Amino acid sequence: MSVGKFLAGFAIGAAIGAVTGILLAPKSGEETREQLGQMASDIADKTEATVQDIKKRADNLISDAQEKSEQIMGKLQDMLNKDRPNEG
Repeated sequence: MSVGKFLAGFAIGAAIGAVTGILLAPKSGEETREQLGQMASDIADKTEATVQDIKKRADNLISDAQEKSEQIMGKLQDMLNKDRPNEG
C-alpha cells in the first residue's frame, strides 16, 4: 500500500469520525452547521498545505535527479573522451 493511499484513507476516516461526532453532539442546528463549516475550512487548509509540501518535495527530488544525471553524463563523457585516441 502506498503512503498516499494510506494518508488519504486516514484523512477520510478522520473526517467521517469528526462529522459523526458533531452530528451526534447535543447542539443546535446552527451551532452544528457552524462547526461543520469550520471543520471543512480546516480540512481544506490542511489539505492545501499538504499538497504544497508534496509538490515542494517532488520538485526537490526532480532537481536532485537532474543534477545527478548531469554529473553521470559528464563522467561518462570524460571516460569516452579518454578512451578515444587523439585526433589531429
